[in-house]
Amino acid sequence: MLRYLMALAILCGVIWPASASAGDVDGPKWTGESSWDIPGEYVVDFHDDVARSAIETVLSSLGLTFSDTTLAEDTRIELVTIPASSAKGVVGRWLAKLRADPRVEGVEPHARVRALFVPDDPLFDKQWHMSRVGAEAAWAMSVGRGVTVAVVDTGIACENFDKFTKASDLAQTKCVAGRNLIKNNSHANDDQGHGTHVAGTIAQSTHNGLGAAGLAFHARLMPVKVLNANGWGTTSAVADGIRWAADHGAQVINLSLGGPRDSRILRAAVRHARDKGAIVVAAAGNSGGAVGYPGGTEGVIGVSATDNADALAWFSSRGQGVDIAAPGVAVVQQTICDRGRNRCEIFPAYNGTSMAAPHVAGAAALLVGLGVSDADAVERILADSAKRLDGDADGAKFGAGLLQVGEAVDSVVRTQTIARLIALLLLTLLAFRWAGRRGETHSPVSVGYWLGALTTGVGLLFFGPWLMSRHHWWLDLLSRPFGEWDLLLDASLHGFLPLANAAVPIGLIVVLMGVKRANPWLAGVCVGTAAYLTALVGLGQLSTPFGWLLTCVWCVANALLCLYVASLLLAKRS
Repeated sequence: MLRYLMALAILCGVIWPASASAGDVDGPKWTGESSWDIPGEYVVDFHDDVARSAIETVLSSLGLTFSDTTLAEDTRIELVTIPASSAKGVVGRWLAKLRADPRVEGVEPHARVRALFVPDDPLFDKQWHMSRVGAEAAWAMSVGRGVTVAVVDTGIACENFDKFTKASDLAQTKCVAGRNLIKNNSHANDDQGHGTHVAGTIAQSTHNGLGAAGLAFHARLMPVKVLNANGWGTTSAVADGIRWAADHGAQVINLSLGGPRDSRILRAAVRHARDKGAIVVAAAGNSGGAVGYPGGTEGVIGVSATDNADALAWFSSRGQGVDIAAPGVAVVQQTICDRGRNRCEIFPAYNGTSMAAPHVAGAAALLVGLGVSDADAVERILADSAKRLDGDADGAKFGAGLLQVGEAVDSVVRTQTIARLIALLLLTLLAFRWAGRRGETHSPVSVGYWLGALTTGVGLLFFGPWLMSRHHWWLDLLSRPFGEWDLLLDASLHGFLPLANAAVPIGLIVVLMGVKRANPWLAGVCVGTAAYLTALVGLGQLSTPFGWLLTCVWCVANALLCLYVASLLLAKRS
């Protein structure tokens, strides 16, 4: 079984795409190697009338290794391998010679492909902005289950109350209790339309055969109404809305609003939300000039707007305070009309940094759904994976670049999986070594041991998201380690690690006491739990109510206890 796991780890390094950036795959023209390309492999397409002997002569004269494709009888396509140790200049000369040969029709990298979940929402083909940020690839890895996103805005069409009705394309989206700070009650219904449109980009009901799609479509929406029916509000109302959302469990707060005043109470509210572990995202503004507030407030991810040519939208604010860019032109979502009365609904294409910000809020929700709840870690991952755009050397227009949520979630899942696998293998060796000091041990290739270890350390089907989409709830569950199953209920719980501590395997040991055949499985559960906690500390992605130092001490102490218990279980008793 150990050999099987190591083979799987090696295989994953070969078949997993390193990114899912739409910029890498759009268009037929090849502009250089990307992370989707298989290193050292190229496809050479000769003209169909070229004799096979001539093909062999051309490729052999260059010293290249080649093989026919499965369609070689009907085509003249060869797979060419260039040694990975070759210098780039040498590779370039080989490729130049092949392209210059009149018998060669084309040369391109041999690239990976993958199945992508595409929703059946009829307006999805008009949502250019979703594909531009890599939504389809992101949905293979995360759909935002268990995450609550507060939309501090004009409200959301989230409930049937009085004259208001829940929007038809939010029917499958869960809305949690919100707050109306205009009327000071619990009914944060939208009477303007802006907030519902913003909320749709974050979590519109998706793959329901109706309307449009949302980015984190299994996240929960928290409506917080701070703007009136004319779309106006005050800095004090917005500050109160931020605080209310953070105090009531929002992991992500979207602010598609702003003004020119750098307000002290807004800064304090943002600090409060950050202290509570919330990620705050805000629109940069539509002035075409300096960034407004709270978009430019410290601790907020400020978002500028781009168009379908990846240029800065003419209206988008720019300069200090822009952290990242996202599509903000012709963004299609459902919203209300007729002030939310008479079941009036439309699917307009709106422009604004208000439309750009929820793309980033939805992306943040997808990361939180993977256990990345530290606000600094979320911002860093989004920035590192963003697509750098030309003409913005100082980041004034686009900040870190154009949001690429597909690449962001893919990099997180790959990093987490590799870290957990390495921790599991190393701690397995350590546990068996400790057990060996007590005498004979159980076999390290025990199926029971590895079932327990994989379930708690990495996820029984940890490779699943590279084969199917996590919008399947069962795959989302089984591809996670047991310690993260609480994320599917409520991401707020995960900061307390209720399923990732020594009490879980010890409790199982008490229940199964006297069942000797269960010992290898229980030992695997112990080592898997220790591996998960060890990787958690190493990755530094978790936000907890206790602070990072105490969390590290807690994780290390529980990991050591789990390893000690595992060594006792692995030692055979005469």
